Amino acid sequence: MCIMEKKKLTYKDAITEIEEILDKLENEDLDVDELAVKVKRVSQLLRFCKEKLTGTEKEIQGIIEDMGN
Repeated sequence: MCIMEKKKLTYKDAITEIEEILDKLENEDLDVDELAVKVKRVSQLLRFCKEKLTGTEKEIQGIIEDMGN
């Protein structure tokens, strides 16, 4: 049920999936067999979000620099 398999992952989709997993963790709705898989998935999603934010920041900086020229 990986979002990346269905369509290209967006930042919003990643955040939503992270929130869903965290909610399950907080409510103790994950059994021990799922725990490692979900923690790994959150790690992947966090990495994706960090890369997306860094890329967006660089893109915005470039636009601002172009406006100054």
